[in-house]
Order: sequence, then C-alpha cells, then structure tokens
Amino acid sequence: MKIGTLLLALFCLPLLNCKQNNENQFVFFLHNRFLEAHPITAEHPEFGRVHYHEIIAAFEASGLQVISEQRNGNVNARNYAEGMVTQVDSLLKQGVLAKNITVVGTSKGGYIAQYVSTIANNPELNFVFIASFQDADIENIPDINFCGNILNIYERSDSFGVSALARKNSSRCELANFKEIELNTGLGHGFLFKPMKAWIEPTIQWAKGNYTLD
Repeated sequence: MKIGTLLLALFCLPLLNCKQNNENQFVFFLHNRFLEAHPITAEHPEFGRVHYHEIIAAFEASGLQVISEQRNGNVNARNYAEGMVTQVDSLLKQGVLAKNITVVGTSKGGYIAQYVSTIANNPELNFVFIASFQDADIENIPDINFCGNILNIYERSDSFGVSALARKNSSRCELANFKEIELNTGLGHGFLFKPMKAWIEPTIQWAKGNYTLD
C-alpha cells in the first residue's frame, strides 16, 4: 500500500498545484508506537493520552503543511519508511524543494524517520528524531545511515533516547547541519505525548530552515 497517498492528494489540491507553490513547507509527522495498537482516545497507563491532533495543530498553527496518519498494527519500520520515501519523492517531483520537506518522528516514529533518511539519501531533506536513539542501536540496527539536516531531541530522564553522536559519526553521508537538544522535563518518555514547547518549537524552527535554532 502506498502510505499517505490520499493525504498527499488532499494537501496538494487546496494549494492550487504544488508545482506553483514550491515554497510551502511540509512536515511528515510520525507518531510513537502506542497509537499503532490503541485508539487516539486511549490512555497510556503511565503517560496518559497521546495528544496526536494537538501536536498536528501546533505544527499547522505555525504555517506548516502537515501530512500524517495513524498507523495500524505493529508495522515494520523499514517497510513503512519505504512508503514514506515514495511520498517524499512525489512532493519533490511536484516541485517542492527538498529543504522545505521535514520528516518528524517520535519514539518508533523516529526510527521510521531514520530509515526515511537512510533510504532517501538526500542531504537537503530535514529530519527531527525525537526520543529515538539508544547506544545499542549502532550494533543492533547497523543499516541506518543519517543523511539530511538532522535534529535529535532527547529527554534526560528518558531511557529511550540519548545523544545520537555515535550514529552521526558512523554515517557515510556528510551532514551539512546536525544539532542535538537534551531536555530536562523529568517526564521520562511521556514528554513526547504532548505538544510541549520544549520540543515543538525547535522542531518548527528546524522545518523552517533555522538550523542554528536562534
């Protein structure tokens, strides 16, 4: 199945043809694993509800065009990423500039985004990986190769996300822009369940080409 084909079509139509609006800035948002097996209204026993619609609304309020869908079942990260790359390529073919496309992923969504970065192999695309790197990934997931403008966001109290410098150093693509943000909310993995300014705002700035996050 082509991931998000309907969503892509819906976004291009109101823009009066993407070729004529190639300065529009797009965000592909990939949620965490919890929503793969639960309805959007479900409460995580520790972190509460995933504020999926609110996160998307926060991006849209900044003027970004958001493409997202709730994944069903325990999808294979690499296979799903291949479908995402098809959608990215569709935007590029319609004249959207690579620098105006950002793939954002939280937790498992961040791993999918890393595979998109690997498969697309386009140094001009933007990526934001949130709570989606562990030291063991270098050995356990050796096929991931960072490529693009990379922002890695992780929370100090979260065991599911740490600095990804090791992956940056092992990647074969030269990264024009790489930055990391360590948060200290004390919320553990739950920080990504809500559209907290601590991670939403730098993500928006990154998607808009502010790689210094001034």
